[in-house]
Amino acid sequence: MLDRLQSLADRYEKLSELLCDPDVANDTKKLRDYSKEQSDLQPAYEAYTEYKRVIEELDAAKAMQAEKLDDEMREMVKMEIEELSARMHELEEEIRILLLPKDPNDDKNVIVEIRGAAGGDEAALFAADLYRMYTRFADSQGWRVEVMDVNESDLGGFKEVIFMINGRGAYSRMKYESGAHRVQRIPATESGGRIHTSTSTVAVMPEAEEVDVEILDKDIRVDTFCSSGAGGQSVNTTKSAVRVTHIPTGIVATCQDGKSQNSNKDKALQVLRTRIMDMMRQEEEAKYAGERKSKVGTGDRSERIRTYNFPQSRVTDHRIGLTLHKLDQVMNGEIEEIVSALTIAEQAELMDKGE
Repeated sequence: MLDRLQSLADRYEKLSELLCDPDVANDTKKLRDYSKEQSDLQPAYEAYTEYKRVIEELDAAKAMQAEKLDDEMREMVKMEIEELSARMHELEEEIRILLLPKDPNDDKNVIVEIRGAAGGDEAALFAADLYRMYTRFADSQGWRVEVMDVNESDLGGFKEVIFMINGRGAYSRMKYESGAHRVQRIPATESGGRIHTSTSTVAVMPEAEEVDVEILDKDIRVDTFCSSGAGGQSVNTTKSAVRVTHIPTGIVATCQDGKSQNSNKDKALQVLRTRIMDMMRQEEEAKYAGERKSKVGTGDRSERIRTYNFPQSRVTDHRIGLTLHKLDQVMNGEIEEIVSALTIAEQAELMDKGE
């Protein structure tokens, strides 16, 4: 581990030299790439720097302990050794986590798709609740939300809503949300007061940039149509809505949120690239389907990951057995505790595998 850390530190310091080089400063791509690489290395570099300092101070304290000291000084040195030893172990644990393999998509923006599944109107209403939950969480993280496409239900829910979250590290925090979300509550339309169970599905995909997925003009078909609102009612008499079909894969993306046809086409292509990359990633992961699943699940949107029980104000994440009795806060976007627990579970899984 120490050899790996020293190599990392050497690279970090080399990058500092490169970023001061006038040739690099005048090369936008190199400047961006080197700056990002150094930023990624910085947490481990700083932890390693402190770790070396703690080791030096610990060795010095142990050497002092071997000398002839009065009782008061000996007690002070003993306390210092205990504090430094505890900090050394903390840093070793922190460094082990920092050296775990990092998902290359972690820093990317995400495209989120929420759909009402089983439960009709109630599922669509819950899909809208999930959308509000994620937008409030995004606000708390300082991220920006941009709606790409929405299909409303008659009661004001969402049959489907697609939106982008722009912000560094968005995928690293949102990736655990893919799957089926189950709600148990008394629907507003239920006169008998019976609890219903409905589900909405969430798909979280890292944004695919043009360099990730190349889409040729000859491989797509672009159709335009009038935007529509709840219940299919036309809200726009111009053909500003755009549907893009990727002919080789059959994947379709639609955008009707904006009033500009060009803007909607750009957004639809953005969604299309992301869906194509997601399909490629799922195909790659399917090759290793026989391997042991992670504790936090596969991220498959058909897998039930969480239950929101309104009568008991309870939220349960089934992948790690976490239950919180503060449903109101969670639905208000306070999901950091759940996200952190899932992150720790994944880190523990990776460490168990010895990766």
